[in-house]
Amino acid sequence: MSAKPVLQLDGVGKTYRRGGEQVRVLVDFDFTLRAGEFVVVTGPSGVGKSTLLHVAGGLDAPDSGTVAVAGQNVWSMSTAARAAFRRRNLGFVFQFFNLVPMLTAMENVSLPLVLDGVSARSADARAEKLLERVGLGDRARHRPAELSGGQMQRVAVARAVVARPSIVLADEPTGNLDSRSSTEVLDLLRSLSDEDGTAVVMVTHDHAAAQYGSRELHLVDGRACPADPLAPVGEW
Repeated sequence: MSAKPVLQLDGVGKTYRRGGEQVRVLVDFDFTLRAGEFVVVTGPSGVGKSTLLHVAGGLDAPDSGTVAVAGQNVWSMSTAARAAFRRRNLGFVFQFFNLVPMLTAMENVSLPLVLDGVSARSADARAEKLLERVGLGDRARHRPAELSGGQMQRVAVARAVVARPSIVLADEPTGNLDSRSSTEVLDLLRSLSDEDGTAVVMVTHDHAAAQYGSRELHLVDGRACPADPLAPVGEW
């Protein structure tokens, strides 16, 4: 029996205007993500990979179709309800880390919990545990400027999972890292999938990074197709 779906996109469409031209980046897009999957999204630049993450993550509204996370229609919620829902159910990892410069590593990791009303003591305890897991227990009180790129991204991964989300969405998480740091971050993301049952969707241009996924989704002209043109089309 397959794992329970944690994310479902049905007939999603998204169009942007560039100059005087309308560009359809997602076309009647269907996608199912199940608990514990690690899906890698690949495709040419500008094809809509990041848009897919933003729509799935409740950051950018689709023009048509539905997006359901944990069985709930994300885009039927009010703005405030959707923001709260994101904090509790979705974790985000970005290429440029998006850490708060004046906060320590521990404070950056605990911030989503504090915003959700968790006591500072409980939030810090959870953050400390996660920083130990990502190998940064000794950097908990360092600010981002005192960390390497790889260390900052590991802090970002810890922050993404601090609320125990069912889904982590990672947009080019190794794009600014050297090969060693990239491997460390990818191993972390894979461990979330393998050990914690967290579903991970990662956008990447890195062929080596794509090998970490349990499934690859290749975007062309707003639609999913097999990464290998000779491979059969499966369930996306």
